[in-house]
Formats: sequence, structure tokens, C-alpha cells
Amino acid sequence: MVRCAWILPAGDGAPYGATMTYKVFWEDSYRTSLTTTVVAVSGVDVTLAETIFFAFSGGQESDRGSIGGHEVVEARWEGGDLVYSLVPDHGLAPGDAVAIEIDAERRSRLARLHMATEIVLELFTLEDANLVKVGAHIGVDRARIDFSCDELLTPRLGAIESAVNSMIADDLEIISAFSDEAAERRFWEIAGFARVPCSGTHPERTGEIGPVSLRRRNPGKGKERVEITFA
Repeated sequence: MVRCAWILPAGDGAPYGATMTYKVFWEDSYRTSLTTTVVAVSGVDVTLAETIFFAFSGGQESDRGSIGGHEVVEARWEGGDLVYSLVPDHGLAPGDAVAIEIDAERRSRLARLHMATEIVLELFTLEDANLVKVGAHIGVDRARIDFSCDELLTPRLGAIESAVNSMIADDLEIISAFSDEAAERRFWEIAGFARVPCSGTHPERTGEIGPVSLRRRNPGKGKERVEITFA
């Protein structure tokens, strides 16, 4: 079965948090503020001891917010660290205590739509193990999955949409945990449905996602695109 590829860069094998940015968003994806310490500064770029600020990976867009009152212009992964580019002349130095604030509504919508997209992908691949995902993107208003496929997916959409919304209505528990803590490899699991490698942010229950709608697009020859939006 094709499995989700929303997997973040692995660490260097050191114990989790020992030499890398500590990812508080894995412990508490609902947290939207945090006080931590600047570890390193290189021009506009800073790294922190801890963070709640998710950086773009595997198709999921970055959080938005500020560090020490300065807007984060870009967030990116460098190995097990997250690096944040701030506005010029931010004035931060190693050892400074800083407050992180992220956009709570954006985090919620990204996490919910991310989880909906993961469930849709699993439902498609449970139905057809030969269906191959070749791309994905998760934003705050819509997400998409691109498949390598020569046949129209339209006839399948109704059943898949009904199935995902049924799982949402059932308010199932979503477990997010480490499969390999030293390497920072994580997964999500819904009992009786799927356990999938993924290190993004997720809600704790499917009921938090809210109803979704699916639509078929055709991005090019040999490709089918399924868009997922909040209903």
C-alpha cells in the first residue's frame, strides 16, 4: 500500500532534543505561544532551543507568526534544526529570551486540513493499491493530492467523500507519536484504520476536522488531482 510521504527530515541520531531544536509542536500541536532561548544567530537567521513554529515540509505550509516581536519571514528545516529568517536588524543574540507567537487560526486550519488529506489518501489507496501519489500541498483553505493516473477519479469521489466525513462524524481518536525517537521519526494512527509515517501537526480527534468536500481536477496528461476543502 502507498503510504503518506509527509515525513520531515530525520535528525542526526542524537537523543531527541539533545542537540537539535526541541519541537514542542509534537508534544502540543494546540500551543500558540512559548518563551524560549535563542541558540544561534547568523544575519537574519536564528535558531532556538525550543519551538512551536512549524516549518514547511512535505507539502504542509509553514505557520505564521513572530519571534521576539519580529515577523518570521521564512521558516525552514536544516537537518534536525528549524531555522527562522526574521526581518533585518532584529537585534537578537544567542542567549536572549524570546517569546514565540503563532497564528492560532492558521495552525488549526492547517492541522485539520492536513489530517483530512491524509485520511483521503489512505481511503484512495485502500481502495486501489496501485494508485500512486506524486504530489501534495496543504494550505489553510484547500489541500490537494496529485496521483499518477490515466483514468478519471470522478466516479470514486462520492464514496471517498462519504467515507471521510463518516470518520469525521465518528470523532475517532488520532494518536501522534514517535516510531523512532532518536531519529525523530513519527506517525499518526487511527485504530482499526491506518498507522502512517508522518511528522506534521494533527488534531487529537477526527471530529475536530469538520465536514470536507472533494473535487476532481486534471493538472495534466496522466495525472489526476483531488482537492479537499472545508465544506
